[in-house]
Amino acid sequence: MSGNHQTLTLVLFSAVILVTLAITSWASRRRHGSPEEFYAGGRLFSPMENGFAIAGDYMSAASFLGISGVIALYGYDGMLYSVGFLVAWLVVLFLVAELVRNCGRFTLADVVAARMRERPVRIASGISSVTVSVMYLVAQMVGAGSLVALLLGGASGSARSWTVIGVGALMIVYVSCGGMRATTWIQIVKAVLLLGGALTLTVLVLVRFGGDLGSLLSTAAERSGHGRDFLAPGLRYGGEWTHRLDFISLGLALVLGTAGLPHILSRFYTVPTARAARRSVVWSIGLIGVFYLMTIVLGFGAAALLGGGAVRESDPAGNTAVPLLSLELGGGAGSTGGPVLFAVVAAVAFATILAVVAGITLASSASVAHDLYASLSRRGTRGEVGVARVAAVGVGIAAIGLGLLAQQLNVAFLVGLAFAVAAAANLPVLLYALFWRRFTTRGAVWAVYGGLVPAIVLVLLSPVVSGGPGALFPQVDFAVFPLENPGLIAIPLGFLAGWLGTVTSREPADEAKHAETEVRSLTGAGAV
Repeated sequence: MSGNHQTLTLVLFSAVILVTLAITSWASRRRHGSPEEFYAGGRLFSPMENGFAIAGDYMSAASFLGISGVIALYGYDGMLYSVGFLVAWLVVLFLVAELVRNCGRFTLADVVAARMRERPVRIASGISSVTVSVMYLVAQMVGAGSLVALLLGGASGSARSWTVIGVGALMIVYVSCGGMRATTWIQIVKAVLLLGGALTLTVLVLVRFGGDLGSLLSTAAERSGHGRDFLAPGLRYGGEWTHRLDFISLGLALVLGTAGLPHILSRFYTVPTARAARRSVVWSIGLIGVFYLMTIVLGFGAAALLGGGAVRESDPAGNTAVPLLSLELGGGAGSTGGPVLFAVVAAVAFATILAVVAGITLASSASVAHDLYASLSRRGTRGEVGVARVAAVGVGIAAIGLGLLAQQLNVAFLVGLAFAVAAAANLPVLLYALFWRRFTTRGAVWAVYGGLVPAIVLVLLSPVVSGGPGALFPQVDFAVFPLENPGLIAIPLGFLAGWLGTVTSREPADEAKHAETEVRSLTGAGAV
């Protein structure tokens, strides 16, 4: 693009940053001395506001950039991400949302510790929550780097690296200064912008093909380079048995992982009642459902209008398919409309990244302060909010470092790994604590570590890290685990470890605490 058009995009980027910083400044004027205000925004958000914020928190760079890119490259197989991310919300709605709001205060550990010995449970859950959050943050950093590299015409690695560092610095400011109130309003604004941008592109794609979906799909197959195989299962997850098992593993991770994501669970504490939490999920399902249907159209639209070769040439992982599609829909690089539409879409995607990283960082810093610090420090909850602000800095630095390593991976794929770890480490302990009367402290600790450790180890020993041209370390090969996603192995291990720890525990389950937790989770009696 020309220098003028690059300047326009940078101006829009700057406008997004200034708006989000203004929201943070407004929110920071309120006192954040209490954990309830800093972590939960005073629990004053309505179901609609929280539903938009949940949607804004969930529709990340992986959704807007990564999923559309995977569909543009692999067709039918890429739609697994759209379907999996959406179906996951049924698990959240029916099993988690209302019960979590009734049982906890700020974090996942609150729910489990209500009927267990607090210290070991909080330490285990805190470590798991921070690990999942950092992995999720890495994907957002990679998406930001891809956007800016495309803006600058295939910029060098240094431009991507500085972008990752800049996004990390912004998310530290958002969380440290604004807390949950600023984070929520940033997410609401971002959700409106993202839905508007996706709807505009979807309408333009359908108009280009006269509203004929058959023509869209046939053209996408023709220009993808794969022919009719593009519209059939197996292009990405077919052939070898390892690819088929990866398909199952990824599906399990996507469907089960949402209910274990710390930044999603923390959103249920920002509304005044459990009924409001349930209604928030209904709002978010509607918004997210519409959005993921649009990502399917955008993915096939990118394949049809750009071609698979052009998408790969710009970014082998497909992360830039949507921005390139917007350039084409606006009239091409030589027109005025193309670069303007590209600039708008790029700015919306950048807003998406900023909002999501703020939510994830807040959830992870809450886990550090509320679970780890409060458990290990003799001062208890005194100074907890200050520790959370410091923790936001530490989490941001860790995410920046890992984001610099993973710049060549697809953002949707990276999020799939985070979902697998969340499903393996957080979901088993959450479900056992809510529904199993005999569950004990040892079972809770074993469930967390029994899912977390295998998931991390299997990722490190997988082709994602070494052994191939697309790996983090392509020059070495220590990949002994054949699957790219560990969910198929790690998720059952998490449930098995929780069961084994419980049945071998000498400490009997506290029947009275379970009864109290059960009544509280179902009725809301005694909920904060």
